[in-house]
Parts: sequence; structure tokens; C-alpha cells
Amino acid sequence: MTAPAPAPARTDSEPRNGLDRFFEITRRGSTIGAEVRGGLVTFVTMAYIVILNPIILSTPDVTGEVLNPAAVAASTALTAGFMTILFGIVTRLPFAFAAGLGINAFLAFSVVGQVTWGEAMALTIINGLIIVLLAATGLRKMIFDAVPVQLKLAITVGIGLFIAFIGFVNAGFVNTGGGTPLELGTAGSIATVDTLLFVVTLLLGGILIALKVKGAILIALVAGTVLAAIVNIFTPVADFGLAGGLFALPDLSLVGAVDFGFDLGKVGFVALLMFVFTLVFTNFFDAMGTMTGLAKEADLADAKGDFPRIKSALIVEGVGAVVGGATSSSSATVFVESGSGIGEGARTGLANVVTGVLFLLAMFVTPVTGLVPGFIAAAALVLVGAMMLAQIKNIDFADFNVLLPVFLTVTVMPLTYSIANGIGAGFVSWVLINALSGKARQVHWLLWVVAAGFVVFFARGPIEALLA
Repeated sequence: MTAPAPAPARTDSEPRNGLDRFFEITRRGSTIGAEVRGGLVTFVTMAYIVILNPIILSTPDVTGEVLNPAAVAASTALTAGFMTILFGIVTRLPFAFAAGLGINAFLAFSVVGQVTWGEAMALTIINGLIIVLLAATGLRKMIFDAVPVQLKLAITVGIGLFIAFIGFVNAGFVNTGGGTPLELGTAGSIATVDTLLFVVTLLLGGILIALKVKGAILIALVAGTVLAAIVNIFTPVADFGLAGGLFALPDLSLVGAVDFGFDLGKVGFVALLMFVFTLVFTNFFDAMGTMTGLAKEADLADAKGDFPRIKSALIVEGVGAVVGGATSSSSATVFVESGSGIGEGARTGLANVVTGVLFLLAMFVTPVTGLVPGFIAAAALVLVGAMMLAQIKNIDFADFNVLLPVFLTVTVMPLTYSIANGIGAGFVSWVLINALSGKARQVHWLLWVVAAGFVVFFARGPIEALLA
């Protein structure tokens, strides 16, 4: 009788169990421990969004309605948790999701001045459905490849400056001037305790980021809030209070608070169309650029920048906009802070599951978001803006055909308080300058379409008057 053949020896690349096989943990050179650590670190570096998003979305809409901050915080945590887990399971990639900072700023400072919050979230859902359609048909990647990288980077830099400018204004660091359009603080100096605490929090966050401390922004927000509480004992601090406990059932009253019944008497069809266009554009390029960068950081991208399950990733990212609109927390998109978890060893979607579960648990501590004064949260806006500005190093300014469109994109956003204006100025100037300086053949036909759309956007007032 022949002895049974010995079982083949296990190799290091073979999956150890079903979880390992599903997420391809061993195959990507990771371990369950590394994924758990990576997911935890990603959550710590992203948790500030639960505090910051309600502050950004606190702008009154066209009717004067303001969203309930506690409900926005709960919706933000719910959406981040759900989308992060969904993305991790579908794509097996360690890219966490939360409310996109550029998109929520656009909604708060450009859109709700003309529509209600319910209508703004309906526009966000429409934006998400368009992105899902573009991704499913392959058009999203084709359009992404057609737009010059310099403009993609300029949009990121411009949004960074815009967000930072909002932070400076909210903290009272920048005010309307007496003899000048703007001035430092009050009469050219830092004259209030609130602004001083903002500066201290900003510098503390900057030092922690420079030291590469995990969760630097969150730590700075907590430290700034504690400092504000101490100062409040001796002198009143604006926008500060300790009412309520730290734990509560999540307020999900904003889930489903969407209104598709747009009042065309208050906002024209052209304006609505351009709002959707700008939402799609901002969502579209910010997410693709971030995912490409994270995939390279995780060593999961090929020479072209493509990564595993890229089509599924782009579709799910569009779903994030739909879910974010449906929960009134703004479009959820991939966060660059996921790089901190990747740096800790995360290589698979299991890290996302860990991050997502922590976000879902965070729904029960959202009352703590009300403890953070607006001027302290403003420091986080400036820090995030500064980090987004870092992308400018990848732009070659030697060619004026590049320099002027990039300059207009970056400066028009904060100076006109509009992301849409900045993107439009960049695209229109890029097409015209290159077309009229002998480089017309280098301008992709899609750019002509985009530029033409923005020309209509800039002239929408006279056009709507003619149509009326």
C-alpha cells in the first residue's frame, strides 16, 4: 500500500483564512494586525471632519434656514462609516471616505445663497448619479485623462486657499478694512482673545503636523478647545459652552431631508445647471487625483497610475455623493488622510472596515462637536488649506500658457468666494491662450466644451434676462 503524498508546504503568499483570501491581505504583503492599526490611524487623522463639517455647513440658506449642527455631525459620521466600509468591501482598497472639504465649501458659500439646503442636497444627489453613470461607461477616466494635469493641481491648490481664507475670516484674523478692502484683525492688529486662541491653535497644529504626529489636527482642536475652556473661566469666550453631555443617541433627522422641487422663480435653470456641473467637476477630479496618489503610496498602482478594481472604485465614489446628499452631510469622497493608515501598513479594504466601524461609533459622541468654538475649528480649515497648497510644487510655471490659467484658478476662488468662478476662469483662459498662441491642436475637444459651458455660466445673468 502506497503512503499518501504529503500535503504541499504552505507558502508565505497563500491566504491563511477566508478573511485573508477575500481582502488579499497576505497577497499584498500585509497582516491583519497591520490592517487594524492602519484603520485606527486613518480614523484618528480623519475624525476632525465630524467636528468641522457641521461648522462649514452652518451657513443660512436662501430662506434663512440653518442646519442643526448635531444632526449634521451624526449624518457626517454615519455617511463616513457606511461609505468607508462599502468601499473597502467592494474594492478591497484602504481608502476611507468622508464629507469632501471642497464640495461642502462650495455648497455652503456658493449654492445655498440661491437655493434651500434641501435643494442643495438634491443637487448633490444628481451630481452623484451623473458621476456613477460616467464611471460605469468609462467616460470618467477618459475625461480625467483629457484635462491637463496643471489644471487639476491648480483646482486643488485654489480650493486649499479658499478653505484657508474662510478659516481666517471665521476666526476674525481677516476682517473688512476701514480704508482697505481687508485688514488684519481689528484695525490692523489681533485685538480679541478669540483671534489669539485661533493663532495659538493654528501654530500648535502646524507644529504637530511638522513633527508628523498622527491625528495632529484632531489633537490641535481638542487642545484649543480645552484652552478656550480655561480662558473662559477668567474672561468670556465667544461661541463657547459646555451644555449637554458627551454621549447621546444620534440625531438622524436630516437623513432624507432632500427637496427636488426647485423654485425656478428664485434660481434660474442655467444657474442650477452650472451648480451641478461644478459639483461634478469638483467631485470628479479631486477624488480621482486622490485615489491615484493613494494607490501609488500603497504601491498598488501600475506605471499608468491604474490600480486594482479601478472601475468599481470610481462607481462607488459616485455613490458617496448620492449617500452624502441623501443624509444632508454633503458629498462623501475619498480622503487623502487615508495615506496615514497606508503609512502604518494598511494595504487592503480590511483597514476601511476598521475605520468605518469607528465612524459609526462616533455617531454616539457627536454632542462633543458642539464644544468646539468656531474660531478654534477655523484653525483646522487653515491647516487643511495649507496641506492642499502643497500640490503647487508639482506645477511647472516656466510656460506662461500654464502660468496664467493656473494663477487665475488659484486666485479667483478665494477673491470671489467661489470655487466655480475659479475653475471657470482657469478653463476658459487655458483654452483661449493656448488656442490663440499656436497650440490649438494640443487643446482636447472636451476642454472646448467645458470652457463654452463656463462662458455661459459667467454670462448667465444677461442670458436669463434675454430668455425672460
